[in-house]
Amino acid sequence: MESRVKLAGHPAHPMLIVFPLGLLSTSVAFDIIHLITGAPRWTEVAYYLVGAGLIGGIAAAVPGWVDWAAIPDRTRAKRVGLAHGVGNMIVLGLFALNWLLRHPNPSLPPTGAIIAGVVGVSLVSATAWLGGELVEHLGVGVDDGANLDAPSSLSEPPDTAGSPRRDRRTPPSDPAAQ
Repeated sequence: MESRVKLAGHPAHPMLIVFPLGLLSTSVAFDIIHLITGAPRWTEVAYYLVGAGLIGGIAAAVPGWVDWAAIPDRTRAKRVGLAHGVGNMIVLGLFALNWLLRHPNPSLPPTGAIIAGVVGVSLVSATAWLGGELVEHLGVGVDDGANLDAPSSLSEPPDTAGSPRRDRRTPPSDPAAQ
């Protein structure tokens, strides 16, 4: 199933998720460094990373939701996608709580803020696996004409009209692919 939201010929959702994943995970790492060193600059930077990660998470959620809405009902992909999306909304909720709790004094976040971040990063490990399951195992967001010899996504799209979907791991010149 091909992605509905693309940037430069590639699905937008996987390109955007790297930002909230990196920013939110790094904020937790910086909180841990603060706990070890006691230096407040780490939690101050973590505060801004959480804010940026929340914005990035919302930006990534929009094309993810559009792609999920296009998945046929009553399929495993629809159920996995729902768990992926709901799980990630919970992650964003935990980090929103993290940001709100530390907002009055970013230099000295309460323990609850740090716990919310640690739980959020733990949960995002599971939701990221679900996203990988959608793409790598169920083929969601993968171009129908994808194969080892497909042309650049910046060139014209591959002709898939009337051709059965083949195993993307097999080059089209292989007789076993037909």
